[in-house]
Amino acid sequence: MRAFLIIGLLLAGNPTAWPAEKHDQAAVDKAVERGIAFLISKQHSTGAIADGTPPSLSYPHAMTGLASLALVAVGHRPADESPAGQALRKALEYLLDEKRLQSGPNLPPGYFGGMDGSRMYGHGIVTLFLAEMVGMGVDARQDALIRTRCQAAIDLIVRSQKVKKTPNFTGGWRYTPLSSDADLSVTVWQVMALRAAKNAGLTVPKETIDAAVEYIKRSYSSPRDKDGKIINLKSGFSYMPGGGPGYAAAAAGLLALQVCGEYDAPELNGATEWLRLSRPKTVGGAGHFYYGTYYFSQGMYQRGGTVATESKQFVESLLLAAQKENGTWTGGGTEASPVYCTALAILSLSVRHHFMPIYQR
Repeated sequence: MRAFLIIGLLLAGNPTAWPAEKHDQAAVDKAVERGIAFLISKQHSTGAIADGTPPSLSYPHAMTGLASLALVAVGHRPADESPAGQALRKALEYLLDEKRLQSGPNLPPGYFGGMDGSRMYGHGIVTLFLAEMVGMGVDARQDALIRTRCQAAIDLIVRSQKVKKTPNFTGGWRYTPLSSDADLSVTVWQVMALRAAKNAGLTVPKETIDAAVEYIKRSYSSPRDKDGKIINLKSGFSYMPGGGPGYAAAAAGLLALQVCGEYDAPELNGATEWLRLSRPKTVGGAGHFYYGTYYFSQGMYQRGGTVATESKQFVESLLLAAQKENGTWTGGGTEASPVYCTALAILSLSVRHHFMPIYQR
């Protein structure tokens, strides 16, 4: 379904294009189980799942949302009478508490990125998680609260996009709800949240998603001809319009356009080919490795066909070898957080599951 025909056919004729060990699915499942057990072990009495110890938790709203997405991605639900189900219930109660929210004179209620310092990154992650939880609360009261909190968070995203920006940044988002510029990294989290909310039946203006799609396309790294068509058909997306392609940005743009239904966009063909040739060969072999690999695995899965199969094997080869004995994945620099890296690794390994609607083909 929606198989990627052109590149897929090329790769089908070149079976050595992406050498990667094919792992037994049981080994992948075991690695994921160990990672899930670690995330559950990092849950504090408040329900937050984050590195550190109270009161000095590291971005507790964002990390709780990300870790919860990892649990949901492999089939756990808040109603389950299991350790993972109990952890999800506590995480959901934590994020739904009105103490998590920040509002002000220029902000509508519902901002999740203020109190913990995670800014619009955290806001997008938490909103995406809540959107995936619509209809999955433990009772009618919680279901109604999820819907209310999520709609308020979506309304903030919509309002933030409308802040006056230069033409190059129009349609995107950046660090705060009032930012006058934009970058692809922050933008993609908002787009994922918007699409998940729309899938869940919440109110999401079509013009908001349309404007975001145009911003993402402007972030594709290529000159354009007089008609606006891209010239470089083997390139990726950049962190900001006008920059060069990078692994994380290219993968993020690849997934975001498909989530928005742009399956025939020429930028997708170009980014798929660029990623096929430029993907890192080792864990940490590119900046923001775990972040990029999360988008890479999901984005390539959406392309279908040989590309999806071979990219899955590639990701499994890297991540299974990198998992530590305690079930964690860790990186360096901006990816030093075990909760962050482990959650993203689990999401990267959960491609074959269809538990979250946002990642279904």
